[in-house]
Amino acid sequence: MIDPKLARETPTVVRDALDARRYPLHFLDSFIQADSDWRSLLQEVDSLKQERNTLTPKGKPDADTLSKLKTLADTIRLKQERLQQLEFSVEQAALLLPNIPATDVPIGKSEDDNQVLRQEGTIPIFPFSPKTHDVLGIDLNLMDFENAAKITGSRFVVYKGAGAKLERALIHFMLDVHTSENGYTEYAPPVIVNSRSLQSTGQLPKFEDDLFKLSDTDYFLSPTAEVQLTNLYRDSIVAESQLPLCMTAYTPCFRREAGSYGRDVSGLIRNHQFDKIELVRIVHPDHSEAEHLKLLSHAESILKKLELPYQVVSLCTGDIGFSSAKTIDLEVWFPSQNKYREISSVSNFVDFQARRAMIRYRDTQTGKVHLAHTLNGSGLAVGRTLASILENYQNEDGSIRIPTALQPYMGCTTIQVINHG
Repeated sequence: MIDPKLARETPTVVRDALDARRYPLHFLDSFIQADSDWRSLLQEVDSLKQERNTLTPKGKPDADTLSKLKTLADTIRLKQERLQQLEFSVEQAALLLPNIPATDVPIGKSEDDNQVLRQEGTIPIFPFSPKTHDVLGIDLNLMDFENAAKITGSRFVVYKGAGAKLERALIHFMLDVHTSENGYTEYAPPVIVNSRSLQSTGQLPKFEDDLFKLSDTDYFLSPTAEVQLTNLYRDSIVAESQLPLCMTAYTPCFRREAGSYGRDVSGLIRNHQFDKIELVRIVHPDHSEAEHLKLLSHAESILKKLELPYQVVSLCTGDIGFSSAKTIDLEVWFPSQNKYREISSVSNFVDFQARRAMIRYRDTQTGKVHLAHTLNGSGLAVGRTLASILENYQNEDGSIRIPTALQPYMGCTTIQVINHG
């Protein structure tokens, strides 16, 4: 969450930030009102306690004093109960306030106002009309959407044969790069998380509708391993010398896609379950901006090794996520759509998540404890990477060339068309 003092003492700053985000201002009004009510009642309770202390005699009190003390005690008890309720209201209102965008985030209303920073790689030119990844996957017997729908429902996929192997190859390849070259420690966390963990990273309470909740429990299917990796250090104080903490994990991820409104209903772009390699860095605040660029370079390294064309995009204030102060997206080229599509969001949350999760470090010189900064990014979304490989490496006969970096993992150079004749 943002520092409550900021909303309390400089509400105009927060109001301007929310306005730039196109975020409803009534959430700030609710916080200010709840906070004002709580602080007012807190002063009242303190005043009543002082009055009680003044009335309390050193010796045995008389009947009148006893009566007054009893009345004061009852009043204080009732007001303290109300005070606890108001304090909870303040905490809940604060949890609904998004992060303050960094000063260099472009001002804009929607994704149409995002800024392309640069483009990398060479867009392939085909002497034929390129097929979509789902058509290629079905034709090559790599993926089965029909049986996935029978087993579960729409927006799921069954990978099979070379498709399953390619998915596994990408997972191994990405983890190998991030652990051996980019300096991350690999984790294999649970994919079920509790509400406290989701609150820490900002998915709850605001975005419960996009989560899969296990009924009659406090458990949810994880929407991203950002949740698990960040919460490894929840309620912790680490030594300054331990920073940066660099973690990676492969996990399946689960999202209801409640706000997608029928977009990308076919293929691998927007499924309810997908595989992802996540990168999380917990860093010193002084190095936050440099660490963001470093994290971006690590996500880019996968696209470069796979020789996939992509662009780097700075998200505007109206498009950055709830918890993010600044987000840079990587968008990979999809020939069938003649456009770039997001494959990784690399975000700096500054102290927003750390305050919610109480992730702190102890200053080596002073011994004082400070909030750390957290960052995360996909390194990468596996299904979308697989889809982009199928489209960018397709041949006219429908076969797929395997990127050089993946050939040792696949044991072949091409996924051939199956000849049933």
